[in-house]
Amino acid sequence: MIENEQAEEIFLVLDDKLEKTQNVLRDEFASIRAGRANPHILDKLQVEAYGGTSPLNQLGNVSAADARCLVVSPWDKSLLKSIEKAILASNIGITPTNDGNVIRLVFPELTEERRKELVKQVKRMGEDAKIAIRNNRREAMEGVKKLKNGKEISEDEAKNLESDIEDCIAKSVDAVDKIVAAKEKELLTI
Repeated sequence: MIENEQAEEIFLVLDDKLEKTQNVLRDEFASIRAGRANPHILDKLQVEAYGGTSPLNQLGNVSAADARCLVVSPWDKSLLKSIEKAILASNIGITPTNDGNVIRLVFPELTEERRKELVKQVKRMGEDAKIAIRNNRREAMEGVKKLKNGKEISEDEAKNLESDIEDCIAKSVDAVDKIVAAKEKELLTI
């Protein structure tokens, strides 16, 4: 158990940063399409509306009509053109069809080559997350070193803290590996 408040603070900050890193990775993976229509692909889409920009999900409903088709139903039909323009500008690789009431996005089947490209992208994102985790470890270790050099904790306490930090980092790296493996499997499943 950690008895020093500053050491406990180091752990709480580290834990929080590791959790955020994993959540950011999951959010990024949600926007990568795996051949199925996924409403999260449009989560970050900003639409010109009412003199400013607004997220698409605040201007209408985005739903999956079936495994290959998303339907965007704006609450205000006058925004259809703006939404269509934002989708085209977003570079998601899908051309929207506007029937005057809703916008449909039909997802083509992913080719084997595209799947492999997406897997590489997923692995790169996973490596970026691991780099962030290692940076968090370095910050935590520096915090422990400062406490040790300031004589606020003993040599043994510092070693125990460093060991606990390493365990925490190892668990986080494993979690990232599992997230990456799950997305990779999803992408390669036809």
